[in-house]
Amino acid sequence: MKSAHPLQRQIHRLMGCVYNIAPIRSKDLPYIDVLSESINNPLRFCLGWYIVTGALLPPLSLLLSYWMLGAYFMALKRFSEYRQIDNSYVAASYRKSFRYYCQESLLNSVVFYAAASMLFFGAFIMRYRMELILAFPLVAWLMSVYFGLSFRDDSAVQNPEKLYREPRLMISLGLCISAFILLLFVDMPWISSVFPKSHP
Repeated sequence: MKSAHPLQRQIHRLMGCVYNIAPIRSKDLPYIDVLSESINNPLRFCLGWYIVTGALLPPLSLLLSYWMLGAYFMALKRFSEYRQIDNSYVAASYRKSFRYYCQESLLNSVVFYAAASMLFFGAFIMRYRMELILAFPLVAWLMSVYFGLSFRDDSAVQNPEKLYREPRLMISLGLCISAFILLLFVDMPWISSVFPKSHP
C-alpha cells in the first residue's frame, strides 16, 4: 500500500497554517474561512486517490465538486452556530468572521456552494460515468436533510461527532453510499440514450 504523496502532505500542512496562523489566519475572514477549511476535503480525497490508484490527482471536476460540498457543510455549520447565538455582537466575539456575516448572507453562500458542487459533479458524471446520474435524487435528499438539521438548536451540524445519532441523515447517507457503489460497478448502457451527451 502506498503512503501519501509528499507534495500532498506539504499542501495539507500549509493550508493548516494559512487557516490558523497570523498574518493570514483565514479562519477570521468571511467566506475565505469556509473555503480554506473545506479545502481539506479534496486534499484528503487526493491522498486516498493516490494511495489507491497511484495517480497524483483525480479529475478536476470531481475535486471541485467535493470542495464545494465540503464548503456547503461548513457554511451550514456556521449558519447553525450564528442562528443559535442570535446576537451579532456575541457571535462576533465567539468567531471573528461572524462580524461580517448575517443569517441571510450565510444562507446565500450555502445555496452557492450547493449549486457549484452539483454543477461540477454533473460535469464529472457526463464525462466519466453516466450511471451516477441516477444517484442525484439521493444526493439531493441527503443535502436537504442536512440543511434541515441546521435549523435546530444544539444541532448535530454544529457538532459533527453527533451526526450518527440522526436517523434520517444516516439512512440517506447509507442509501447514497449504496447507490454510488452499485452505479460505479454496474453498467447501464441505456442511460446514454436517455441522457445523450450531445444532440443528434
